[in-house]
Amino acid sequence: MNGLVVEGLAKRFGERAAVSGLSFEVKQGEVFGLLGPNGAGKTTTVRMLTGLLNPSEGKANVCGVELPLNGDGTALRKRVGLLTEQPGLYDRLTAHENLRFFIRLHELDEARAWARARRYLERFGLAGREEEPVGGFSKGMRQKLAIVRTLVHEPDVIFLDEPTSGLDPQSARTVRDAVAELAAEGRTLVLCSHNLAEVERLCTRVAVIKNTLRTVASLTELRREGLALDVQVEGEASRFAPALAALPQAPGSQVEGSRLKVLLSAEAQAPEVVAVLVAAGARIHSVTRAARPLEEAYLELVREEDAP
Repeated sequence: MNGLVVEGLAKRFGERAAVSGLSFEVKQGEVFGLLGPNGAGKTTTVRMLTGLLNPSEGKANVCGVELPLNGDGTALRKRVGLLTEQPGLYDRLTAHENLRFFIRLHELDEARAWARARRYLERFGLAGREEEPVGGFSKGMRQKLAIVRTLVHEPDVIFLDEPTSGLDPQSARTVRDAVAELAAEGRTLVLCSHNLAEVERLCTRVAVIKNTLRTVASLTELRREGLALDVQVEGEASRFAPALAALPQAPGSQVEGSRLKVLLSAEAQAPEVVAVLVAAGARIHSVTRAARPLEEAYLELVREEDAP
């Protein structure tokens, strides 16, 4: 079952196309990454999928609700949760008052919703701070309160924009654990993040966009595209990098201690790389195929000089 289906979605502002031709599906219970550089259209896409913007073209189904909306969007708001990059809390109100405002906005049973909110507050280390004005909270505390607000109405589809921004490592770990548990409960989560290490920890598949859709793939598929060799040599590996740079169609290389990670342009280069290293005096302990870093795959997809 899919929690989210997007077909040919596009949004134009006058003559400018913010995004176009977006098509992808997100399964129920999946954590899906929406990646792209600043200005790529991620926020515009999320705003369309949460009913804040009407698409110029295309359609989507968000947990059974069809877009473009035919009505006031109440059904969609009940099913989606949105954590924006800026928390958007009311500084003069307490944490309790902020949450109560959104509980009433969603027309929830106040006693049951507040009991649920208190469990999240305790989990995120905010228990006992409920009656303090939010204006005195740190950035991390505000972020955690915004996450509680996003979850208080138990949405089926949750959009998270940089959810661990401003959090210390322990709090970030708590958020990641919560994301995994929400997915295990069958909720669909879409994560927008520039933190590729976090994406690797949380997501099963990603869509990479830069105004248009560049790819939809699993992380394993992305990292398998291209070829890399992991070469372990005796001693410091950096002294052999110049020999590799002298090769025709020089492969890229990354050095870490006695390890060389060599990014090849073609599989046929592998024997040539080994021969060049041996000729340069390298004593090779091992050569293994290596998955390329997610960062490498991502940057290739969104590089400035787009292929014609």
